[in-house]
Amino acid sequence: MQHIIIGAGPAGVVAAETLRKCDAEAAITIIGDEPEPPYSRMAIPYFLSNNIGEEGSYLRDPDAHYSKQNIELVQQRVEKIDVKAKQLALADGSTRRYDKLLLATGASAISPPIPGLDLPQVHSCWTLEDARHIIELAQPGANVVLIGAGFIGCIILESLVKRGIRLTVIETGNRMVPRMLNDKAGGLLEKWCVEKGIDVHTSCSVESVKAADNNEVEVSLSDGSKLPAALVITATGVKPNVDMLEGTDIKLDIGILVNHSMQTSNSDIYAAGDVAQGIDFSTGNFEVQAIQPTATDHGRIAGLNMAGNTTEHHGTVNMNILDTVGLISCSFGLWMGVEGGDQAELYNPGEFQYINLQFDGDCLVGASTVGKIQHIGVLRGLIESRIDLGPWKDRLLKDPSCIMEAYLACTQEIGYA
Repeated sequence: MQHIIIGAGPAGVVAAETLRKCDAEAAITIIGDEPEPPYSRMAIPYFLSNNIGEEGSYLRDPDAHYSKQNIELVQQRVEKIDVKAKQLALADGSTRRYDKLLLATGASAISPPIPGLDLPQVHSCWTLEDARHIIELAQPGANVVLIGAGFIGCIILESLVKRGIRLTVIETGNRMVPRMLNDKAGGLLEKWCVEKGIDVHTSCSVESVKAADNNEVEVSLSDGSKLPAALVITATGVKPNVDMLEGTDIKLDIGILVNHSMQTSNSDIYAAGDVAQGIDFSTGNFEVQAIQPTATDHGRIAGLNMAGNTTEHHGTVNMNILDTVGLISCSFGLWMGVEGGDQAELYNPGEFQYINLQFDGDCLVGASTVGKIQHIGVLRGLIESRIDLGPWKDRLLKDPSCIMEAYLACTQEIGYA
């Protein structure tokens, strides 16, 4: 049996390891189109802040792990998939045949249609290659403009600040991390960043980037401001990598459509990770969740099913956890709430603390927090377990900080007065 995995990220690596556990004899190949060994994009901020070297981002020891597992690594770009011949065409002109194929091709950074983003001072922050360019240009004292204060942008904020640069953040939304935090929580995060010396412009956009003197650029904003910059970083979202599927009959929507077994519309082809439109635990809908815990979960389920061990994926809770210059913010599940649902809120802006709980009937279905790191794992546990909170719902509506007491009372029959 020849298993081929396109994509050398967490989903692909976990799938390969799962396949090997299930089948000691199968041929397993991971094909990745970056020159480095398989690595975690989530480690890039630590590389930017000099906490690790490049090798610290590697998912496994490249010198021993894959050879020991008898997993072949190929560094090539897949140009086309011939689903009838069950064959891949690679960029070097070679071909590969498969019996079972996993598409774990991930996503690529996208840039908005702003004039000047092709200048050499402009980079995304999605790959190790991007990180190398940023390190070269983000010298101490340099002016850096970050376009986008979403999840990706806020992940790298602290790393940039630690490099001793002067940072300006531009966000078109009315708050930071608008797809993760509501107005109050996002506003707290912005206030925190400003107090840490970061210049934040919300409800603002970049209109153009132009070459300027001293090998810098001039960034023009919609509010009329013009900012000098040695480096501009775009963090404006990603899109699933599906180009190699052109001409195939594999069904696509936002990403590659899969069933509960991570199987695509072609019975011999599976998909996992940022490219896959898998089931969302909270909604029951099939959605793209571009987060690493979901990618590894997808990879494991796909690997089991490719090996013939029928396993259903019942969805992953959408969760995001950010450390932004020392302030922790989180969101879980349906953090924005459901129609007709109740919510509980604790707001202490002076201490940069916020909790918001969202209920559907007597069940906790979503939560978001800023500055409250205690018991955030409990929030996820209550959401995943769909526990009927009973009288504890009313207590949480009055005081959302007693989440641990509610959890213990509802799961371990421990009573509290």
